[in-house]
Amino acid sequence: MSTEEHFQKLKHPNPHLRNQAMWELVDNRDDATISRLMGILDQEDTTYRRAAVKTLGAIGPDTVPPLVDALLNSENVTVRGSAAKALAQVAINHPDSPFPAEGMQGLKTALNDPNPVVHIAAVMALGEVGAPAFDILSEALKTTDNLALAVTIANTFGSINDSRGEDVLRSLANDESAEDYVRQTAVSALSRLELVMNNQPPQNS
Repeated sequence: MSTEEHFQKLKHPNPHLRNQAMWELVDNRDDATISRLMGILDQEDTTYRRAAVKTLGAIGPDTVPPLVDALLNSENVTVRGSAAKALAQVAINHPDSPFPAEGMQGLKTALNDPNPVVHIAAVMALGEVGAPAFDILSEALKTTDNLALAVTIANTFGSINDSRGEDVLRSLANDESAEDYVRQTAVSALSRLELVMNNQPPQNS
């Protein structure tokens, strides 16, 4: 089957066939594969766009430079949000490779994106990176005046297997100057974190 047919199959309603096409593109990629996938990130067709996001993530660290460029420089909010989600997929698909510093820096910058679709996707991606992204998330939580961002970061700390999260969430839960909703989020994230840490060996930071 040709590369063209694999790209067409990324739009297929059957998730099994989309998945098959994704791995065919990953295994047989050429110089044009990444830029062609990047070109799908502004498509109206959600299925096609999500398949491209997953495929970019499956390819791995080589996709990080163009994804960061799109994340920080695209005028299109859908492209920026998709780029953040694809960076999350890189972390999910390649847990044994250190997440590239350029990707981490790009996601840190994107926490200040004015659009919630983008900054919330950036938090999620940093959450997938896990312990190495801890300081970026912790700093953002202390300095942001964006309530939705603070809530998302507090929630994310509930799923990163890192004991430092306990201190951050505990101090937030006890911080009387913090918004009530953020404090409540910290309390529920703490109980989730305890479950995560009891069930998994700690990550290496």
